[in-house]
Amino acid sequence: MAKTADVVVIGGGVVGSAIAYFLSRVKLKVTLIEKGCAAGGTSGKCDGNVAVYDALPGYGCQMNKMSQDMFPAMAEELEDDIEWTRKGSVVLIENEAEMAIAQAHCREMVAYGMPFKIMDRKEVHEDEPNLADDIVGGMEVACDGSLNPMALCNGLIKGARKFGATVFSCTAVTGISLGANGKVEKILTNKDDIATENVVNAAGVWSPEIGEMVGLDIPVKPRQGQLIVGERSLAVAKRKISEFGYIMAKFEKLDYRRNVTPEMEKYGVALVFEPTAALNFLIGSSRQFVGMDTACDLAVLRGMAQRAIRFFPVLKDIKIIRTYAGLRPYTPDHMPIISDTRIPGFYIATGHEGNGIGLSLITGQLITQMICQSAPDISLEPLRFDRFN
Repeated sequence: MAKTADVVVIGGGVVGSAIAYFLSRVKLKVTLIEKGCAAGGTSGKCDGNVAVYDALPGYGCQMNKMSQDMFPAMAEELEDDIEWTRKGSVVLIENEAEMAIAQAHCREMVAYGMPFKIMDRKEVHEDEPNLADDIVGGMEVACDGSLNPMALCNGLIKGARKFGATVFSCTAVTGISLGANGKVEKILTNKDDIATENVVNAAGVWSPEIGEMVGLDIPVKPRQGQLIVGERSLAVAKRKISEFGYIMAKFEKLDYRRNVTPEMEKYGVALVFEPTAALNFLIGSSRQFVGMDTACDLAVLRGMAQRAIRFFPVLKDIKIIRTYAGLRPYTPDHMPIISDTRIPGFYIATGHEGNGIGLSLITGQLITQMICQSAPDISLEPLRFDRFN
């Protein structure tokens, strides 16, 4: 192993890979450490959304859009095909009461410069002919895109290596040594030690464990999500689809009620439908706090399937080929932590919840600007670690 580095990045998911890529691109000596394999955690157990539709109005949607706009150039820059497409997405509106809430939400997003528009009943059914007849409308988000998250992660790592980064997989961080002045001095691993003055904690749901090594309490906890993979079939939908209730479920809007079963409410079930480049599709979503458990639950999967069939009745005749679950790194205010800390040289890049793929590039850029002490592309105040203190 390399004995020294300008920066050590902990976590080989898409966020850590992007940070390693941007840091090495500006000629810093970077070491990326992953305890398993690249994209072996959350990044390999998610869909590939690069979306604005499910961001909070204001700072949240503006940051998502900034990162999203970086992907076309990155798709050209990386050697690997990351399957980047930008077909937009549609958020389905189930009834007239929901339409009124969605219209207000749409106006707010447009005020922040987002390309949102309401679709009436005729427009949404012409756009997606397989929809259930009683769906009253939709909300189109023209800028949304998708990609293959594992291809993105591996492409970023390959690119970082070309810029001179060193990457170690199957390597666990066992400790972080601080000098007499309290500054980062050394990373301890199960293989060797690396002297460095800067470390970036990009370990996702495992980031609290890394934080404890330097006495920091990082308020991230795993929020499980399950996914269904359908067989290759007819084109059920031509682009990414979700229901408006997905946004409400994600941000825990307790004053909003959908017409769903108590089980669906309990498990945070809301429709997300994503066609893939392989001509099959993914169905989500669910949201539960079950610790580090990644086992699928039949009751949750049944609720997800029922919710999908409610919006697309044709799905009842299409077979499921597999299911899997991943863990989203959740923070109490649904915003990521991209920040320095009171420990000199210790940085945090975690808590992206379901937006880690889409926010990976802006995170890599912001951490690089922070370490290089250059002006950030966007205010860092809403992302600071100390907002929780």
